[in-house]
Amino acid sequence: MKQKIKSIVFEYIGLAVGSTIMSLGLVLFLIPGRIAPGGVSGIGIVLHYLFNLPVGLIMLLFNIPLFILGLKVLGKQFGPRTFFSFILVSLTTDVFDKILHLGAATENLLLTSIFGGILLGIGLGIVFRFKGTTGGSGIIGQIIHKYSNMTIGTSILIVDVFIISFAGLAFHDVNLALYGFISLYFSSKVLDVILDGFDYARSFYIISEKQDAIIEAIMQEMGRGGTEIFGNGFYTRQERNILFTVVTRKEVATLRQIIRQIDPDAFVIIANVHEVIGEGFRLRV
Repeated sequence: MKQKIKSIVFEYIGLAVGSTIMSLGLVLFLIPGRIAPGGVSGIGIVLHYLFNLPVGLIMLLFNIPLFILGLKVLGKQFGPRTFFSFILVSLTTDVFDKILHLGAATENLLLTSIFGGILLGIGLGIVFRFKGTTGGSGIIGQIIHKYSNMTIGTSILIVDVFIISFAGLAFHDVNLALYGFISLYFSSKVLDVILDGFDYARSFYIISEKQDAIIEAIMQEMGRGGTEIFGNGFYTRQERNILFTVVTRKEVATLRQIIRQIDPDAFVIIANVHEVIGEGFRLRV
């Protein structure tokens, strides 16, 4: 029971951190720059300048019906975490903006769009990692992700394109819309990195007449293992062994050099590996 309580507390601390980072991205960058990054925050920024309404309050009002939709589609576990997150984002946004009066971090609109998008992506990614959302297009993105092969970041990107286009029309400024797309691009890319990580390994497929020497070098010089895959050549129809091994990104240059020294004529394919589960490789967090 104590372990479960600690786990729940840790999750909600993570949700709080992610939500706060998102609020800072809005208050320090996007709201002062009139840059709508998509989602209900983008709608909130537009309505804020048109009707002088608090951005956080607008986000809260739009998120309530979306929250009900998410609760029905994504399940009961979705409910409390998302409710906590979008309430906190709305609250901290208005606290930072209206009470603490945090000013713009920069007047450069390009920097505003980039760093505002990065903070949004980091914050939203942290919230997603702790099984919540901050409402808005995040809910729609998770629903699309659940029923398709699209990543959450790409799903949100599609939804937010329409919101940013609306913002450009509302402000009568195509430049602000373009900056909004820049912000959206960075937030979606950062979000995918937070959720999926970087590709940290590479796989090698090696076809060589000197395979025994290459195998020995891989094991002795690099301390790596591998697998021999048996196949037939298309043209000669002769049996050929294909050597398969996985190394870290730092080891790619070393293995490439080993192969080049042993057999300059070897046929080598190097591919990205998203995740490796097994001895010698770290697990994703």
